[in-house]
Amino acid sequence: MKISIASDHGGFLLKEEVRKYLSQKYEVIDEGCYSADRVDYPVYADKVCVDMQNKKADVGVLICTSGIGMSICANKHKGIRAALVMNEDAAKFSRLHNDANVICMGAKYLNKDEACHFIEVFLSTEFEGGRHQNRVNMINSLDK
Repeated sequence: MKISIASDHGGFLLKEEVRKYLSQKYEVIDEGCYSADRVDYPVYADKVCVDMQNKKADVGVLICTSGIGMSICANKHKGIRAALVMNEDAAKFSRLHNDANVICMGAKYLNKDEACHFIEVFLSTEFEGGRHQNRVNMINSLDK
């Protein structure tokens, strides 16, 4: 599995910890940022989403201070279903019912262990399909 990961300055330290953890088990593409110097989060959300659209990555991980900005930016991209995750249940159901392909997290609210656990739940949960498939199709039809 290939994972594209990025953060802004507010998520940089957590992204680095998560990247190191994920790199032990998966192929990871680090799209930045590469320091705690101020940057604009839309630039980094775009890089991960383009990786996914170009099939360079299977899933995306985006981290900023709250996770909100990254999730908003990611969901502007065709084919991306980004979910802001702050607990295990959200990680599970974002995949199970919504077939999310990008997990967004807030460094202000999560530590490394929580973030890595939520990502593992996200990665190990399969989309349930069935009655949820029609809803995902409806979401995808909103892509312009």
